[in-house]
Amino acid sequence: MSFVASVVHWFADPAHWHGTDGIPHRMFEHVELSALAVVCAVLLAVPAGVYLGHVKRGGVLAVSVVNIGRAIPSFAIVAVALPIAIRLGLGFGFWPTWLAVFALALPPMFTQTYTAIRNVDVEAVSAARGMGLTGPEILREVELPLGAPLITAGIRIAAVQVVATAPLGALVGWGGLGRYIIDGLSQFDTAKVFAGALLVAVLAVTTELAFDGLERIVLPKGVRRLSRAEIATGMAKAG
Repeated sequence: MSFVASVVHWFADPAHWHGTDGIPHRMFEHVELSALAVVCAVLLAVPAGVYLGHVKRGGVLAVSVVNIGRAIPSFAIVAVALPIAIRLGLGFGFWPTWLAVFALALPPMFTQTYTAIRNVDVEAVSAARGMGLTGPEILREVELPLGAPLITAGIRIAAVQVVATAPLGALVGWGGLGRYIIDGLSQFDTAKVFAGALLVAVLAVTTELAFDGLERIVLPKGVRRLSRAEIATGMAKAG
């Protein structure tokens, strides 16, 4: 049987669509953990980035955070998270994986948010101040709307990274789609490994497309006209 045929046969097997090891259940586990990590990271990183960007402080901190996030390999984050979770009494599986991907999501969110607010056009801020707007009003009416595309770009980047990295949690006893990859490697089942990797890739692409659609719904039309080149420039400044 050819490799392609074996992969098709794997997906066509009804046993892979039912039970705790079935694709729907593994997909739900993956989405549940990823969503929780992203939401918690947003609640911590975005407000911190907004505040520091608004007061024009913390530039060195922002650069340091993103550089640390880029320097540490994903597997190393999981390896470090495991003993921390055990020491906290959280055990194996879900929480070590959550802690690892949560830490992975923080740098891009924080840095993109800080950069978005910090680099809002000075003339727009000055004009708002000249109209009598207070600091909080300038943040709400000027800085956040203008920085929204770069902020959402940071969240989207982090979400895709979390989805793509979460399979490493199978190494510390968690389920999710990574279970197919790790189990397939131990069983020398290349079709299972490929199927798991393909499912993770599909979920990552779906996450990307979902955030693109969300941006179209949430962001005003005028803000959405911000070109990809401008967003890329802001991301370059963050690094």
